[in-house]
Amino acid sequence: MEAKGRTDIQHGKEGAEGGQAQKRLVIGILAHVDSGKTTLSEAMLYRAGALRKLGRVDHRDAFLDTDALERARGITIFSKQAVLKLPGAQLTLLDTPGHVDFSAEAERALQVMDYAILVVSGTDGVQSHTETLWRLLERYQVPVFLFVNKMDLAGADRAARMEELRRRFGSGCVDLSDPESAEDLALCSEDLLEAVMEGRAPGDAQLAEAVARRQLFPCFFGAALKLEGVDPLLESLERLTQPLPPREELGARVFKVTRDSSGAWLTWLKVTGGELKVKAELSARPDARRAWSGKADQLRIYSGTRFQLVDTALPGDVAAVVGLSGPYPGEGLGFEKDATPPALEPVLRYRVLLPQGCDVHTALGYLRELEQEDPLLHVVWDERLGQVHLQLMGGVQVEILQSLLERRFGLKVTFDEGGILYKETLSQRVEGVGHYEPLRHYAEVHLLMEPGPRGSGVEIATACREDELAGNWQRLILTHLAEKTHIGPLMGAPLTDVKLTLAAGRAHVKHTEGGDFRQATYRAVRQGLRTAQAQGACLLLEPWYRFTLRLPQDCLGRALADMPRLCAQFDPPETQGEEAALSGRAPVACLRGYAREVAAYTKGRGQLSCLPDGYAPCHNTEEVMAQAGYDIDGDLENTADSVFCSHGAGVMVRWDKVPSHMHLPSVLARGERLARVAQEEAAAQEEGPRTVEARAAAYRDALAQDKELMAIFERTYGPIQRDPRLAMQESGKKKRPQGLKLASQKGKRPQREGPEHLLVDGYNVIFSWEDLKALAQTNMEAARGRLMDILCNYAAYRRCVPILVFDAYKVKGGVGSVEKYHNLNVVYTKEAETADMYIEKATHAIARHYHTRVVTSDATEQLIILGAGALRVSSQAFRKEVQEAEEEIRRVLSSQ
Repeated sequence: MEAKGRTDIQHGKEGAEGGQAQKRLVIGILAHVDSGKTTLSEAMLYRAGALRKLGRVDHRDAFLDTDALERARGITIFSKQAVLKLPGAQLTLLDTPGHVDFSAEAERALQVMDYAILVVSGTDGVQSHTETLWRLLERYQVPVFLFVNKMDLAGADRAARMEELRRRFGSGCVDLSDPESAEDLALCSEDLLEAVMEGRAPGDAQLAEAVARRQLFPCFFGAALKLEGVDPLLESLERLTQPLPPREELGARVFKVTRDSSGAWLTWLKVTGGELKVKAELSARPDARRAWSGKADQLRIYSGTRFQLVDTALPGDVAAVVGLSGPYPGEGLGFEKDATPPALEPVLRYRVLLPQGCDVHTALGYLRELEQEDPLLHVVWDERLGQVHLQLMGGVQVEILQSLLERRFGLKVTFDEGGILYKETLSQRVEGVGHYEPLRHYAEVHLLMEPGPRGSGVEIATACREDELAGNWQRLILTHLAEKTHIGPLMGAPLTDVKLTLAAGRAHVKHTEGGDFRQATYRAVRQGLRTAQAQGACLLLEPWYRFTLRLPQDCLGRALADMPRLCAQFDPPETQGEEAALSGRAPVACLRGYAREVAAYTKGRGQLSCLPDGYAPCHNTEEVMAQAGYDIDGDLENTADSVFCSHGAGVMVRWDKVPSHMHLPSVLARGERLARVAQEEAAAQEEGPRTVEARAAAYRDALAQDKELMAIFERTYGPIQRDPRLAMQESGKKKRPQGLKLASQKGKRPQREGPEHLLVDGYNVIFSWEDLKALAQTNMEAARGRLMDILCNYAAYRRCVPILVFDAYKVKGGVGSVEKYHNLNVVYTKEAETADMYIEKATHAIARHYHTRVVTSDATEQLIILGAGALRVSSQAFRKEVQEAEEEIRRVLSSQ
């Protein structure tokens, strides 16, 4: 958002003058509003020779207040830069907004600052927003120089201000111009203490090291409007700063995205390593939140509205790159990692009121453009109500947006009075299921939804194997999870602090299309949220502030009496002379307007400083929900019901009935069963190796105890009856397990005698056994070979017929094959045929004639296995059998 102005264009390599070895640093200037921050910037540029004439904010001709809105209001709204050159350093000044409503703009600039100048008013002292900025500087570990401005005005007391700085910001605040500052320096670091104890003055290198480590905060006093105290500050910025560490590899950090006066996108970044050359190909890091690539068509070095075109940007330069449209503020390029998550987030929500006859979608496009420039301007489109909402920091930001929309797009809008931005989350894990199956469509999705860490937002992951659901379908589901702002069931507020994990899914070979999984995914999220609501596991969250209230001691009683009304959690008050300080946390809704109350009952002597402290459970959930009036059943755009196919037509099934109609079993129930089986196997392992009879009894017990699986089986195939002809029979010392017979299969021949057949789902076993899984991650062929050798030994010892099945359904043109590997039959399925499909057919064919066991952990396959009269063995249980067989083989070999 750049104002039109004179543009100086110079071609060449910026940095050739003075050499690349010259120290290049980015210096940010921050302050509470009306502290004289922009005036100090003008004075520094003037004294360094970058300006020939001083501008003034009140005269509306300040060099860095380039925007018409800034000149009209006399405040800095957008961060600006200017380059000044000192004998031993080239500094890029970043002038940041001082108003609290634009503190997010200042925070983004902090990510690229090497040093900061924090300006304090000599008459007003440390104010509420000054403390907020100090905490942000501490969060980003930016070294700080302090400049106390307006010392020429009545009421400016140097000693009082110095005492206040040390009290509020610590003993590291030292006035280096004070001859008696040696004692204060000794308290900053051990190196400085050692120098003082030896009776020598610390050198510039020692002082610079202490500043860089945030142990020393040099303090300067002056009047920027009269150029007093500016020269000592510039001299210290040259002497007491350290150059950037040399890095040959390219690194850069994006901190702002804007448009210039011609409409071209500008990506503002600071180069931290290597050299950024014009026409260089740039792209997102592999771990970036969105992929992009582009070419740096131009590199601009700005000073106010003027810029130079350069061929190369060197470390320490802040350049505006033309030609990129994908980067976002906070993104790192090259070796730079992603930025620290912002501490400041919008906590207020305003509805945009459009003029009559205005197309809402056109206005939405304009707002989306502004949102891309300011990542903390959140634009929310409520399709259900046809309304546009904005998430902002405060009322002044609303006024600026009104002016921007009118100036840039000719759109006159208004806003409602605004309200608190609430969010919703979960308090326990639930499973969300969604099914979409109208005629000739099919998709089913199972999600695990669980609480995440506070402030984590919505995390998305997958735990579904590709042999259960192809990778392209899984990626599509994850895309649908990320593309939408999911709303909660309590009041339709955005969902946050949850982890959504794709646990299972199913597609149809012919009928599944991309849109089917979008429908199933959205319905799965909503079904899980409604399930959580029914279980009382949904929480309404509201934003909280961490506050510090400073006021005269005679007003402390009133402040303490207000704390319960504010729903505050606070520490015992601290007294400092005639002043008292009260610190704690309170909901934003309760603190709105309290600063005016403090100013009233303290007669202007009290200060309330607030810093966002994330979200916490709402203090008045029922009241907020009643005011919102959200009708979840009437929200047809966010339905939790699923569509199933019945008699050739789509049938809508209510959300609470959906789990009983799903084609895949419950993921949570399956996990509970696996945990129970694992506990039983662990207990059995402690009892020693099991005999063949004990294993058969364990299979019968597991089958009988698996009530849910048996119930599904009987609903599908009819009740199970015991066939006495297949009961355990004595034959020497051998026994075989009892068989199963369906009620509808009476009169069928009993199974024939013969060797047991063992069907093994190869990839299911590989990814269930930790050693094979680790091997597969580096060499899948080696993992397959290892499993084949294990099965050969096992089958030879147990005297069974092994059949190992591998998925090859994604192999184009694959016709399938059966290979013989020693005593092992290895099957590779054909194209479009999964291992599950082959095992189903083979089980039906083999189990009629031989005792058959199938090794798989796939819960759906277990139904088919039961229906064919075979026995199921989980991959982990089979691992125990293999280990026992190997142990028995070792004992036999050792006894020979």
